Amino acid sequence: MDLGLKGKTVIVTGGGSNIGRGIVLGFAGEGANIVNAEIDVAQGQKVIEEANRMGGKAVLIRTDVTDWDSVQAMVKETLDRFGRIDVLVNNAGGVKSQKPFVKKSRSEWEYEIKLNYWSVINCTRAVLEHMIERKYGRIINITSGSGQIGSGAIGHVVYGGLKGGVMAFSRGLAWELGAHGITVNCVSPGWIVPHSREHTGEGSFWNQWGYDYYTPQKLQAATKAWPIPRLGRPEDIAHSVLFFASDQASFLTGQTLSVSGGVAMW
Repeated sequence: MDLGLKGKTVIVTGGGSNIGRGIVLGFAGEGANIVNAEIDVAQGQKVIEEANRMGGKAVLIRTDVTDWDSVQAMVKETLDRFGRIDVLVNNAGGVKSQKPFVKKSRSEWEYEIKLNYWSVINCTRAVLEHMIERKYGRIINITSGSGQIGSGAIGHVVYGGLKGGVMAFSRGLAWELGAHGITVNCVSPGWIVPHSREHTGEGSFWNQWGYDYYTPQKLQAATKAWPIPRLGRPEDIAHSVLFFASDQASFLTGQTLSVSGGVAMW
């Protein structure tokens, strides 16, 4: 199926590691123009080079998605380079540690709120006037099974609450923007594991604590209880994002698609 994404301009936040990397490379395979809005320049540039080898036209714009001025500058540079923005994928997010709620500090909560919620508000708001003027846009928010099932948020309940908030934000925004030709949808990953450590940057939770906590043995054991008993990979998320970004999904808005092997079923 031709998804019609060739020549479209796509912004992917946090496109340097794991899921973000997979999304950038997925759009590259479709021949899209891609902006990797990434704070980790070294890791982000590696992905850009891969994307360009695949046939995309990709650039890195260093962006702090928690900072409004940085986001505005990234959007302006995108328009200066490509003249249009068709798709925004709000992918940047994460947590610094796995701890019970009562053992996390306020500074950790604030870090999570900025990275997982304010980033979505900042980037969405920054592209909207352009999309409304053009009467076209696709916004895809990467959420998490942590925002759908309680057991998915053990050790990071604030993060789970924020991802649930992004889903609610997306549904409300979908009502406001549908008349302007803009759809807003969510892709909710389950356990999406990198193929290699080289596919994650220093800021990735996998490098900070994930590989130590979620050992291969622990993850493989968990899959035995899943309806589809295998680990998720970045391309599983990319395929769903590409569909939501395409005109094949033009009558879908306000939806959350769980890509979790059936662990979350709503």
